[in-house]
Amino acid sequence: MSVLENLEMGAYAYEARKRRHETLDWVFQLFPVLKEREKQLAGTLSGGEGQMLAIGRGLMSKPKLLMLDEPSLGLAPRLVLQIFDILMKINEEGVTVLLVEQNVRRALEIAHRGYVLETGRIVREGEGKKLLENEHVKKAFLGI
Repeated sequence: MSVLENLEMGAYAYEARKRRHETLDWVFQLFPVLKEREKQLAGTLSGGEGQMLAIGRGLMSKPKLLMLDEPSLGLAPRLVLQIFDILMKINEEGVTVLLVEQNVRRALEIAHRGYVLETGRIVREGEGKKLLENEHVKKAFLGI
């Protein structure tokens, strides 16, 4: 399937389908590279572009909550920054973002609220920026 077809599949639900053109414009504003590649086969995208497509497809359903698991995994540092900037924009547009992320520093920098898990248990929680100042978090996750 093409990039465009993948995005359109995200607007499968009735309510999302009614607003798919408006939502598609929004996704293309967030991810201009997807607009450039809308006719390209999705399987030929780079890892970062594929991640953008996956996020865009999720947004096409007009979610109130977008859950992402490790969106920066395996991406070049430049793309990681771009993905996190876009996640902030998505949140500013009124979509709640639940993020599970290995990049602790960057995730907590943008998080309103954070939870630190160790062996499946929550060991710390609070405002993202305050967790960055926590000694346990600094030692265990930031190497400080």
